[in-house]
Amino acid sequence: MDPIRILIVEDDLDWLRGLKAYLNRQPDLSVVGTVSTSEEASELFTSAESGVDVVLMDIMLQDEPAGIRLAEQALLSLGVKVIMLTSMEEKDFIFRSFQAGAIDYQIKSRFEELPAIIRAVHARQASINAAVAEQMREEFRRLKRLEQQFKVKEISDLITPTELQVLEMIDQGHTQTEIANRFFISLRTVKIHVGHILKKLGSPSSKDAAQKIRDLGLFERGKTKTNGDDKRD
Repeated sequence: MDPIRILIVEDDLDWLRGLKAYLNRQPDLSVVGTVSTSEEASELFTSAESGVDVVLMDIMLQDEPAGIRLAEQALLSLGVKVIMLTSMEEKDFIFRSFQAGAIDYQIKSRFEELPAIIRAVHARQASINAAVAEQMREEFRRLKRLEQQFKVKEISDLITPTELQVLEMIDQGHTQTEIANRFFISLRTVKIHVGHILKKLGSPSSKDAAQKIRDLGLFERGKTKTNGDDKRD
């Protein structure tokens, strides 16, 4: 069986030499190339034919996270599998590395684990280590919260306080006539409010619009704001 061909991109020359020697002692691994700058790596990925199976990519090159961009370039240009290397566990770098197409992420101080990881990646059997997986889940949760906050603000900016009250009464099962009586307005005015709401939210019905607002928690936010205003008065 042919050995797994490895390219290392690393700007710490002493660590690069040590890692190369360590990997080359493995009977089924062969370091076929090394580069130490982002410029060299970019040129290699642009011009070279794919003679590599796995790239070990240092995230930080010349004090910049250039390895993330290079990982994507290596994947697109050569179709190789990329394992990111770093000295620190930085959540943002982890997430961006996987967005760029990296298959795994390894802390340099645990370099002894690299041969097994390289073999698994090459055999398409790699699994993300537990620490990285948890950091990714945390990042996805953070993005989900941001998405929710963005939706809440977007809808809050669209819906007036009166429209919010109308929607809440619809959510509670009140008819348009009951809503008109509650706010001492005409039925025609209620219908106009509902029409505006449906247009703003792109909803097919008033019940659907009310459910959308409930799911975003805006009814509770409206009550909290009202209570706060009452206290200030």
